[in-house]
Amino acid sequence: MIAFTVPGDPVGKGRPRATTIGGHARMYTPAKTAAYEELVAVYASAAMKKAPLLEHPVRLHLGIYCKVPGSWSKKKRADALAGIERPAKAPDIDNICKSVADGMNGIVWVDDSQIVELVCSKHYALEPYVSVSVTSPEMKAET
Repeated sequence: MIAFTVPGDPVGKGRPRATTIGGHARMYTPAKTAAYEELVAVYASAAMKKAPLLEHPVRLHLGIYCKVPGSWSKKKRADALAGIERPAKAPDIDNICKSVADGMNGIVWVDDSQIVELVCSKHYALEPYVSVSVTSPEMKAET
């Protein structure tokens, strides 16, 4: 099993952007997305400890923790931290999963197409982060 935490606000995969250079269209990844994928890569690389890339099917489990808004009342904050209130807001959960998975390409696995099981959930926390674990599909991932 490989497990690590990416601190900071989770960032969803941004849509590719297009520009023209010398009359030719060129697609590029938005800077915020690229920076987040690089951050994921740094923490993934540290967790791998120079182990070889995984080449088999994997199960990816992500716990996405968003910061509780400071403007919320004490009761609403307590409900959020207890899991009663959940962050049904941007960024979209599937876009966060894609950013994290793409950031692990060539570091944890050969390609994110190896993911055969994906478990993602969004919660509130005092400080934002993403908890990542990669296991074999038949193993249970810890939350």
